[in-house]
Amino acid sequence: MAKPLVQVALDCLDFDQTLALARQAAPYVDIIEIGTPNLKHNGLALVKAVRAQHPDKLIMADLKTMDAGYYEAEPFYKAGADICTVLGTADLGTIKGVVDVANAYGKQAQVDLINVEDKAARATEAAKLGAHIIGIHTGIDQQLAGQTPFADLAALVALGLNVKVSVAGGIKQSTVQQVVKSGPDIVVVGGAITGSKAPEVSAREIRELVDAAAGGSASGNGGGLFGWLKKLVG
Repeated sequence: MAKPLVQVALDCLDFDQTLALARQAAPYVDIIEIGTPNLKHNGLALVKAVRAQHPDKLIMADLKTMDAGYYEAEPFYKAGADICTVLGTADLGTIKGVVDVANAYGKQAQVDLINVEDKAARATEAAKLGAHIIGIHTGIDQQLAGQTPFADLAALVALGLNVKVSVAGGIKQSTVQQVVKSGPDIVVVGGAITGSKAPEVSAREIRELVDAAAGGSASGNGGGLFGWLKKLVG
């Protein structure tokens, strides 16, 4: 089983705290995500700061774009983001805009299926448009209502689309190995790391659990930047 990339989601609004959390998690993750609330609050300046602080990591800007895909995503790719997200509920033209600008800059576009009713149909359409990553995402409000991403993840992986599959939604130490065995390419962990009293320790635990579930030895860097990029672009 191939080892999935580990992504840490940074959703706090404090600029300096975000950078501190990124530093603590960085040795054990492959992708640093600037979450949507954080991105709305801190903007391009935070993307540039995280890029400067972590030149060897993939940076994800969770824009959740709903309109004007090319126009909205381009500044974030220019600022150093490697991945930008567009909502699966957006118009196909919007999704194509983000895919097009990602390709123009040699980057990645991720389609987030949060709140999409027919996930299989939209994932298939997004793949035809050239989306690089499809994201199964159980939102915070949905998590509070008891929902999980596991069934949706299994269904998406079973489609066998020519895209990478990302999964997010309340994943923690007790569930991450179950997630890995379902076959995603990217596992996103937020509060289990950032809400911990010792984020660095929690990030290491997640990495070790992921690597063990995938049948590999734990590593602090996920195989190096070349390995991450090779896996991500397939």
